[in-house]
Amino acid sequence: MALETVLLVGRPGDEGHGAKLAEAAIEIAKPAGARVIVGQIFTDEEYDTALTSLGIEDETGDRSEEIALEHGIFSSMVARLDDEGVDYDLRTAVGRHKSSIVDLAAEADLLVIGGTKRSPAGKAVFGSSTQDVLLEAPCPVVFVRRE
Repeated sequence: MALETVLLVGRPGDEGHGAKLAEAAIEIAKPAGARVIVGQIFTDEEYDTALTSLGIEDETGDRSEEIALEHGIFSSMVARLDDEGVDYDLRTAVGRHKSSIVDLAAEADLLVIGGTKRSPAGKAVFGSSTQDVLLEAPCPVVFVRRE
């Protein structure tokens, strides 16, 4: 199986981690000549909060790409890909993190995602969308742990 497409996903909360996520994707995609899909996922609440904080009126439909371009995680990932000359496409989604990421991963050969180490009790109480993605993704997943 040739590696043609790498999905690099960022979510609100990944701020300060975008360059590390991008580095992992670059190390894999660049030698293979693979295209990177940079995905930014917002829950409905995160989307509404971002619209408000950026002063964007949501009267014209989905503005998630516009929001993503203003979002720190997205711009830091894209900047690293630009620096390395790696080809990429942008994708955004509004919805539950897990299902949106799994849906985007359907068009990828490999997924790069970040997350934090959590205790078993923390996962039981709050859930873990990253763990769910690791188990349900339709392609192999590279996990990049946040420090």
